[in-house]
Amino acid sequence: MSDLVTGEAVVLGLRAAKLPSRALAIALDLLVQVVTLIVTLIALATLAPDLDDAAAAAISLGLMVFYLVALPILVETLSHGRSLGKLALGLRVVRSDGGPVRFRHSLVRGLVGFVEIIFFSGIPAVITSLVDSQGRRLGDIFSGSLVVRERVPGAGRGREALPALPPQLMNALGGELVALDLSAVPDGLWLAIRQYLARLGELDPAVALGMAQRLVGDVVSHTGHTAPYGVHPASYLGAVLAERQRREWARAAGAQGIGAPQPQGPYRQDPYQQGPYQQPGPVPMPPVERVDAAGAAEAAVRDQAPQAPTHQPPQADGGFAPPA
Repeated sequence: MSDLVTGEAVVLGLRAAKLPSRALAIALDLLVQVVTLIVTLIALATLAPDLDDAAAAAISLGLMVFYLVALPILVETLSHGRSLGKLALGLRVVRSDGGPVRFRHSLVRGLVGFVEIIFFSGIPAVITSLVDSQGRRLGDIFSGSLVVRERVPGAGRGREALPALPPQLMNALGGELVALDLSAVPDGLWLAIRQYLARLGELDPAVALGMAQRLVGDVVSHTGHTAPYGVHPASYLGAVLAERQRREWARAAGAQGIGAPQPQGPYRQDPYQQGPYQQPGPVPMPPVERVDAAGAAEAAVRDQAPQAPTHQPPQADGGFAPPA
């Protein structure tokens, strides 16, 4: 098992690829290359039937070198160690120090691989892979590379990716996250955490735990705060990553002036804007005075009492009034 770190800052901790899986990947790559070469030669013979033997031989040799040497080198360089066969079987080529393979590594692997696999029918590659502890062939040894398995079959079955945290630990973890100084954590370590959490379901449980513990140790060494006791390392990594994303979002939102809308001045409704139709409610009834029995009797007596006539002086029809 390898404890390397890839060029994408992903702690490998994965098993080195064995001979059967590597042989199957190479066979798949060779099948695609040979079929493509044959189709190209047939198309060339159909489109240019008047070529002489020397030109046809030169073109055929050039096409064979391109499809069997140059194309595998180009694909392995651009895909960071993943050819078609390796991608189908979950394999990947990395450097001995864990970094991504570059053009010089792929060039050495391609040239030596053409000799040991095609020219010698793969016999040196089989012998070297059986002898070497990491299953490397001559091209891997000369180029300083290693083929590892990125996917472990059945590793993510029967278990959840991130263990759930109890509410008490979540409350305690919230204060720890706010106090962390995440500015000292390098970008490579953040990339490692994201890649690890994305591939957590594909890893063996023991390997995933060891990788999480190493990543948590790196985070602690940069932040200066120890991880809370009782928290699963993978859950702590996910919480720290979420806290960093929250801070970045808050910083970006503050820079762009994004926040909760605040009312500016009194709210004025458009007088011409009509609201939705509302069904009118019942007509309110006038209030009824409640009078007790004594008050009702007193009011009845007052209404029946004779009223004293009011004296009004007679008015004459003319304009003169006699003195009183």
